[in-house]
Amino acid sequence: MDRLFAPWRIDWVERDPDENTIDGCPFCVLPERDADREHRIVARSEHSFALLNNYPYNPGHLMIIPYRHIGEYEALEPADLLDHARLKQVAIDALYAGLDPDGLNMGINHGDGAGGSIDDHLHTHIVPRWEGDTNFMPVIGETSVIVEAVDDTYERLHEGFAAQPGAVADDADQAVAFDFDLAVNDT
Repeated sequence: MDRLFAPWRIDWVERDPDENTIDGCPFCVLPERDADREHRIVARSEHSFALLNNYPYNPGHLMIIPYRHIGEYEALEPADLLDHARLKQVAIDALYAGLDPDGLNMGINHGDGAGGSIDDHLHTHIVPRWEGDTNFMPVIGETSVIVEAVDDTYERLHEGFAAQPGAVADDADQAVAFDFDLAVNDT
């Protein structure tokens, strides 16, 4: 068996699940706390927030999450849906500005059978990709290799979000804020 040293994972192993959730949902409790950097919330808007994945597939693996606890994409209210989509657009620009990937994978695990670990609170994954970022380790060695500490990625992405139009970044320890105009013109 191969072993890779990953001491940051001990926080997950030793966590108190009730302390870090509201009714079992970590996505509901994290934005309520006043510790964005500690919880890796890198951006916020009125209805959604961008969170770095603690166990990323690649550096910069973000999740865009509505504040409202809802599991079905089709049940999002129009304001939630528009805000979620707008924050995804800004996140894409921030990822390119902060990390310069060659491409991105985006997706939602929708429903119990989709394979996500948190299926009752909708979230969209955005995973930066670089040419040649896959190798024999995940295929043959059944081991993933993360090349950058999540806290270092937070720094680079915070700068990427802060550089976006409409960004409000008053404090490096707080998420970059956005106030989107969500008015829809039906004409």
